[in-house]
Amino acid sequence: MKKSELFTTSQGIATFVINRPEKRNAIDYDVMNELQQAVDYVKHDQLVKAFVITGAGSDAFCSGGDLSVFHELKTSKEASQMLTKMGKILYEILTLPKPTVALLNGTSVGGGCELAIACDFRISATHSEMGFIQGNLGITTGWGGGTILLEKLRYQEAMEMIYSAQLYGVERAKQIGFLSYVTSFKELTMRCEEWLAPITHKPTQVLQAYKEIAIEKWEQSRVWNRMEQEIHRCSILWESPEHEEAVQKVIVKKT
Repeated sequence: MKKSELFTTSQGIATFVINRPEKRNAIDYDVMNELQQAVDYVKHDQLVKAFVITGAGSDAFCSGGDLSVFHELKTSKEASQMLTKMGKILYEILTLPKPTVALLNGTSVGGGCELAIACDFRISATHSEMGFIQGNLGITTGWGGGTILLEKLRYQEAMEMIYSAQLYGVERAKQIGFLSYVTSFKELTMRCEEWLAPITHKPTQVLQAYKEIAIEKWEQSRVWNRMEQEIHRCSILWESPEHEEAVQKVIVKKT
């Protein structure tokens, strides 16, 4: 049974929905594979003009990696394989030659924020909260999202967000540039389509040409190489006692 949905509107907006509300739309290997397939489809289908990623329900956009699955990874090497797999997907989303939107239908934490920042834009429901909370789990951003965050936000705002590992409300997140637009949950999908309309009305080749300006910048500044180093640092911290203890506390709390 699939853990996601993918559909495309007549306006050429492809939407990928993580459909695991009972797990707060956490990402496991199945979701990774399905997201990779969706990215491949969007990249090569000429009728798709924009790509939206969202979550099912109203509680969570994405709660990051599924700890009930990934807590079985004990060594740096084991963790590195998983982290690199998702890191490559995030880089493909970052460099997708089409506009991308993270539609935050609910709270976005940890790897969920890494997924969101890989998109060009973030549109959020008013009740959402978001935060790079990895520091509270004894690790760093592990999918390369810290590198991407530093590319997109001012240095001070980006560093405070990852250092503090705190949750941000929509007002603060919009103030620092993390969010592009905020609306009610009830109108979220409609407002996203309205917000995208001036963009999707442009010729596909124009949108692609503009995106390639950004992609060239990221290639010249070696973003993927820096993401790999970030992933490596996280994999080392993964086998630390601090991380193991923090994960066990979370698992016990959920049971």
